[in-house]
Amino acid sequence: MGHLGAGWLERPEREAEENPTALIRLLEVKPTDVVADIGAGTGYFSFRIAPLVPRGKVLAVDIQPEMLAAIRDKRKRVGAANVEAVQGRVDDPALAAASVDLALMVDVYHEFSQPCEMLRAIAKALKPGGRLALVEYRAEDSKVPIKPLHKMSQAQAVREVEAAGLRWQRTLDDLPWQHLMFFVKPASQ
Repeated sequence: MGHLGAGWLERPEREAEENPTALIRLLEVKPTDVVADIGAGTGYFSFRIAPLVPRGKVLAVDIQPEMLAAIRDKRKRVGAANVEAVQGRVDDPALAAASVDLALMVDVYHEFSQPCEMLRAIAKALKPGGRLALVEYRAEDSKVPIKPLHKMSQAQAVREVEAAGLRWQRTLDDLPWQHLMFFVKPASQ
């Protein structure tokens, strides 16, 4: 989504459509975690996660300078000192190796122009035992009112993410329209 659609990311209906409160609870973040919100956009999830990691931080990664400017402005406005805007690239989130406890991607993976390269870079950024939480609209459910182009099946996601070296742990379908799929970086990587 381009920066001109930023208002859509902050729409009031999003709570009912996606239940971000439940999603964040299901992530089970710890107070010291470093969370990378990849494809952060306006920081919708970044700023909701920040209070849960008071001794950690949220790395709000996006490729659009306009979105990062919005994140920096909001950071100042709300005083979220533990939210850091990070300029990523289409093939790399620009995160240090083994620096992230949890990478979160909400409805962004299917938009990547270079998904293989991005997944490998995310895997590299995760600490051993670190997790990727991939949230995508359920392709298996014809009642989800989203264009097929913006949906993913669990089978497709597992196949692609495991090819990058992460191991599928579980999928939760507790959200209204989306899969919440957890992957882990093996301790031996």
